[in-house]
Amino acid sequence: MARFSNILTRFMSDRRGNFAILTGAALSMLAVGAGFGVNTAQLMNTKSALQNALDAAVASTARDLTTGVIAETDARASVEAFLIANGGGAFAREGAVTLETLTVDRTARTVAATAKANIDLAFPLFGAEKTRDVAATTAALYADRRIEVAMMLDVTGSMAGQKIRDLKSAATNAVNALLGSQDPRNPRVRVSIVPYAEAVNVGTLASSSVVFQERRGASDLPPYVGASARYVSDNTGSFADNCATERKRPDLSPDYSDDSPMMLREYPDGSGRKYHARINRDDRLDTKDCPKATIVPLTADADALKRSINAFNAVGYTAGSIGIQWTQYMLSPEWRDTIRNARLGAGPEDADPQDVGKIAILMTDGQFNTVFAGGDSRPVNAQGRAARNTAEALCDRMKADGIEIFTIGFDLDNRSIPAQDRRDAKAVLNACASDDTGTIKHYFEASTGPELDAAFQEIISNTERLFLTM
Repeated sequence: MARFSNILTRFMSDRRGNFAILTGAALSMLAVGAGFGVNTAQLMNTKSALQNALDAAVASTARDLTTGVIAETDARASVEAFLIANGGGAFAREGAVTLETLTVDRTARTVAATAKANIDLAFPLFGAEKTRDVAATTAALYADRRIEVAMMLDVTGSMAGQKIRDLKSAATNAVNALLGSQDPRNPRVRVSIVPYAEAVNVGTLASSSVVFQERRGASDLPPYVGASARYVSDNTGSFADNCATERKRPDLSPDYSDDSPMMLREYPDGSGRKYHARINRDDRLDTKDCPKATIVPLTADADALKRSINAFNAVGYTAGSIGIQWTQYMLSPEWRDTIRNARLGAGPEDADPQDVGKIAILMTDGQFNTVFAGGDSRPVNAQGRAARNTAEALCDRMKADGIEIFTIGFDLDNRSIPAQDRRDAKAVLNACASDDTGTIKHYFEASTGPELDAAFQEIISNTERLFLTM
């Protein structure tokens, strides 16, 4: 017993194996902890990747619903294809990613989805399950409203050379971006082009029922209804172009309304005689200053728009207020019958914040300096103040009618332009632009062709964002 007691005492007092025992126990715990950490990281990374893929899939589908690329019945297939293409094999084994639910809510205008990924755990601990499900949920807004875009484009003499080429390229790209991603059989987006200089070439809209050609030394108001052929002849001019300037009120001041040219108005002489509110073709406009490119009312025909763009030639002074006036007409439902009667398309839809979005893009390379109505005794091309006042009044009218206005100043910092003219040009564009909404801005400046193209593309992107969130 004494010997056994000594052996036991020596064994109990021997410390040489403690480190190995403790190391073994610690390593076991570290292995368990490391495995748990790897599994947790794996689950978190998979959930993040699944969430990103689902967000992108739903956002892309919402955009396609907005632009009309797909119908609502195709939404599930769109999300599923996008999700599997970006998720399958990337963070889970092939076939392990599934779209659980997809809901398109027409009332709330949302696309909501949930998805699941089943992944193989790297360390299935203590006989626990070898796989684990990871879920993600997301939603995005979409809009099914139709969009009408009118682009007022500067083709004045100062745009000659590289600038007009830059504008042609940027405007063509804008048409492609606006119309290229929709079903041409059922377009949601239609575009109008309004090239302007000293006047606007209105093409076949220059008929006698729409445009009144003034005769020098005669009345500046259209002949009254029922006037004799002699009176009409004595008070109507004849010009070898299809240009139009502004509409004039009975007192010959500028008319800011979007009334139809068939609207009846009363002569100011108290006679009770009435006339149709046609748009004037001022007798002071020289035919050589009429732009070659014609206005194009709202259409989804990209080729027709590009033909007008390709015809751009730089000529004349900057009657920006006239360009804005005709941009207003191209978006006004008051002009629908006039455009239909001229066989130039269906015309603008009724204003409806829920179903129809109306966008105006106003572009210039200098200050507005020309008006024919409401100016003073100076030449028509030296009317900067009157041109700016009229432009801002027309912009205010459009914004009050629910039209979202974006503006672009092109090469406004050109040192060949007097400093005050540069300031005036920027001031009127800032005044005309709609208020910024969050990160969506409405006033742009561009110095080069690539910058001009980028401005148009950002506006188009902003347009989509507006109608995804409004």
